[in-house]
Amino acid sequence: MREERERRVSEPREHKPVKLVVGMFTNRLELFQEALRVLEKRFGPVDYESPLLPFDKTDYYEEEFGKDLKRKFYSFKKLIKAEDLPKIKIFTNSLEKKFGEKGNRLINLDPGYLAPAKLVLTTTKDYQHRIYYGKGIYGEVTLRYKRGSFIPWEWTYPEYRTKEYIKIFNHIRKIYMEQLRNREQ
Repeated sequence: MREERERRVSEPREHKPVKLVVGMFTNRLELFQEALRVLEKRFGPVDYESPLLPFDKTDYYEEEFGKDLKRKFYSFKKLIKAEDLPKIKIFTNSLEKKFGEKGNRLINLDPGYLAPAKLVLTTTKDYQHRIYYGKGIYGEVTLRYKRGSFIPWEWTYPEYRTKEYIKIFNHIRKIYMEQLRNREQ
């Protein structure tokens, strides 16, 4: 009986590598390419770039960034370890400061990762549904994958609920799943 119980104890396992995704928004369109150059030096080439999207579901950032914000998403070819996400968020926060002026950010960089069953984003803001990673960084499962598509939670940001965003993350997931299949061969 004891031997049987010992076999049922779960053993820690390595997490599969995940797909780094970075969302950016700004009203200075040239900053997309400037920030991307720095990110590619650090994380390698991108394998997906979204179309330019309006960022108009909230006015929360208007005072800092101004109006007419646009967003893009990029995914990176090189897969990462899930546990590296907090370090990446700290790096992108420093990059936001580098591109800033007079104490204001001019571009917002939101790193996250895509795994087979979820999209995880990072933030520096705590809330009831966020998990603390350490060093002031929290993680949030923003979308979950179910029955062939990503779907939102009750806390999912309004823009991440849109068909355009869901389509983008479904596409990135296809790229990622193909990468995982190729790694296993």
